[in-house]
Amino acid sequence: MLYLLRKTICTSLIVCIGLWINIPQSLAQNAQTYQTPPEEIAALVKAPSTPSLSFSRTGDFMLLLERSGNPSIEDLAQPELRIAGMRINPATNGPSRSGAIENVKVKITKSGEEHAIKGLPKNARLGGFAISKDEKFAAVTNTTNTGISLWLIDLTSYEAKKLTDEIVNDIMGGTLSWTPDNKILLKAVNPKRGEMPKAPLAPVGPTVQETSGNAAPSRTYQDLLTNAHDERLFEYFADSQLMLIDLNGQATPYGQPGLFKSVSISPDGKYVMVDIIKKPFSYLVPASRFPYNVEIWDMSGNNVKTLAELPLDEVRPTGFDATVTGPRSINWRADKPSTLYWVETQDGGDGRIAMEERDIVYTLNAPFNGSKTKLISTPYRYGGIYWSDDNFALFNERWSATRKQIVNVINPSKPGEKRTIIERSSDDIYNDPGSPIFITNDFGRSVIMRKGDDIFMTSEGGSPEGSMPYLSTFNAKTKTEKILWRSQAPYYERVAKVLNADASEFITLKESTDIQPNYWLVNTKKRIAPIQITNFEHPYESIKGIKKQLVKYKRNDGLDLSAIVYTPEGYNPDTDGPLPVLMWAYPREYKSAEVASQVRGSQYAFTRLSWGSPIYWVTQGYAIMDQTEMPIVGEGDLEPNDFFLEQLVANAEAAIDFIAESGIGDRNRIGVGGHSYGAFMTANLLSHSNLFAAGIARSGAYNRTLTPFGFQYEQRTFWEAPEVYFNMAPFMHANKVKTPILLIHGEADNNAGTFPIQSERYYNALKGHGATTRLVFLPHESHGYAAEESILHTLWEQHQWLEKYVKNKK
Repeated sequence: MLYLLRKTICTSLIVCIGLWINIPQSLAQNAQTYQTPPEEIAALVKAPSTPSLSFSRTGDFMLLLERSGNPSIEDLAQPELRIAGMRINPATNGPSRSGAIENVKVKITKSGEEHAIKGLPKNARLGGFAISKDEKFAAVTNTTNTGISLWLIDLTSYEAKKLTDEIVNDIMGGTLSWTPDNKILLKAVNPKRGEMPKAPLAPVGPTVQETSGNAAPSRTYQDLLTNAHDERLFEYFADSQLMLIDLNGQATPYGQPGLFKSVSISPDGKYVMVDIIKKPFSYLVPASRFPYNVEIWDMSGNNVKTLAELPLDEVRPTGFDATVTGPRSINWRADKPSTLYWVETQDGGDGRIAMEERDIVYTLNAPFNGSKTKLISTPYRYGGIYWSDDNFALFNERWSATRKQIVNVINPSKPGEKRTIIERSSDDIYNDPGSPIFITNDFGRSVIMRKGDDIFMTSEGGSPEGSMPYLSTFNAKTKTEKILWRSQAPYYERVAKVLNADASEFITLKESTDIQPNYWLVNTKKRIAPIQITNFEHPYESIKGIKKQLVKYKRNDGLDLSAIVYTPEGYNPDTDGPLPVLMWAYPREYKSAEVASQVRGSQYAFTRLSWGSPIYWVTQGYAIMDQTEMPIVGEGDLEPNDFFLEQLVANAEAAIDFIAESGIGDRNRIGVGGHSYGAFMTANLLSHSNLFAAGIARSGAYNRTLTPFGFQYEQRTFWEAPEVYFNMAPFMHANKVKTPILLIHGEADNNAGTFPIQSERYYNALKGHGATTRLVFLPHESHGYAAEESILHTLWEQHQWLEKYVKNKK
């Protein structure tokens, strides 16, 4: 039955070879074993990962979470069920792929004491961390090859123990939460669900879909339900029974079983809001858009209020400002015991309809038998509320089409009043005052940290010299900010946790180009130097000496551009001459040339390597242009994508002119690459220019008729702007590609729009026109690659391509 659980494209690595070497056309497809790149690159891939941190609410202590390394291809090859837009491990009743914590330590912030946790499971794969309100316990899940169990960590004795057998149902997340009286509300497998449905030997009939004339445009979702058996499998794996688990592991069923989408406890712990998925299911959209009821239960598990019965969300207008009708974003107010709030659209979800009151926010107090109260409205789209108390909250509005972002002060006790304090483009990082800092209130919920009208904020601190993060107060009356502390060159440092009421004491995460990020205790009032509180080691000693610099240059229309350039240790362009170059980029669309010109990122940030980084090749004698800005601008009523191709080529020309004229790069030996939309960019550059020696395109989309209802920031459909879809699709211009291009794709890619057939069809089009190309499908890999074998092989493929067509170009 494995074929019923796996909907994979192939079962072995098939490498499609074009003109890689002179071989007969009949041998164009060869079986390929996993290969390894040069040792300098492989060693960097295998470097130990740095622990992540999770702070307690008070900041008195932190959890050091040590992650396991990359999984093996055998791990990824375990049975996987792909249904309803999800990927499930049928053996565990959890997600088939997720990161895992293998060890936990507790570190006391000010003393620096570090405590190992005793009693953790062997070969731990921990997740779902949640700290109790009194911060004495942490609940975690542990996954084995046969299921998921619940564990308890005592944060005072530093001991762990198992609370339940492998009963956890984690296929939709939101698995556990604490009640105020230190019980754990757990989403468990329904013990009465029976046996897993078996596929029938023969279908009972055809699979039929029908529409009644209502327009139902949808994105190109993958892993959807396809037949009645899929529906039964979804019901089986989603079937859950909520359980209340005490500190001794005693489990008490809570309420009736159901297909729980989410579970949320009220701040006072007296009610639970549950979203329960209902039929009919859909073959067009994932489970997140199936019909569901929103019910409020008391702590005895009785339904005291059905707040909403939301229908199947198949029919929705197009555009990024479109939304679903009916109540949405239903949440508990963080500053009240048990008050619900939500938003309802007034425009039928269609952002193209002009409305003075487009979205309205309502509230409803316990015991939920009264009428809803209108709190506030917006002519834009609702963007969320940050709560403080009954007299102060921040109400966010947004409009994606224009990148407009508005922050208002509202008085929840006086519905209808709002006062704008921030209005900016969401892309404008130079004028971004940042986001509020949050503290924990008496309910254990996060609320705004403020002093009167002063809101404590942290900002990325965008500037022409790159990001220099800062801590500030923003006055809601005067609309001015006061910077309390700011990162200073040559470091990239940002506030991670504020420890006192006036923000004079806080923890920062500090790093520099070759200094590993570590946490520091800072006090701006006391005349003492910052104290380092973690000592994570540098994982990449072999590249500590490479040079990293932020470079700036101009496009032919005067637009300012930038990139981060890496060169090998000791390299001097005056004496060593120009190097082969690997340029890596990802295009972005903007509505303002001024904003598009802004410098993004920091030259002082630590050089962190991910599986997909281009920086590995600095060890092989290449110069790397990373984060190469590729802005596409369409101001006012103009759409950026109407100018995509000419601006894309102009961006590349400017980058090449800079790297060549600086003496660093050899103009004739420059390769270009990217992942996802960066792969789309790469294919377009090779179609519409002869600027590069070679290209690398990973997991891209190349035929835009396969994504006809919009892509990236393109809101128009194929039928509204066919010329845009045609002109921007590399598939349509495959006959123009004369530059060698390497295509790599995960055969299990589930990202919307980048399904593997995109690379398969594009490769066939290139091959049919005599292009020099190579197609590599990675078994079991999704949009991002995970298995160590896959990562090493991908780097080997890229290295071979760059060596042949860039460094040693003839």
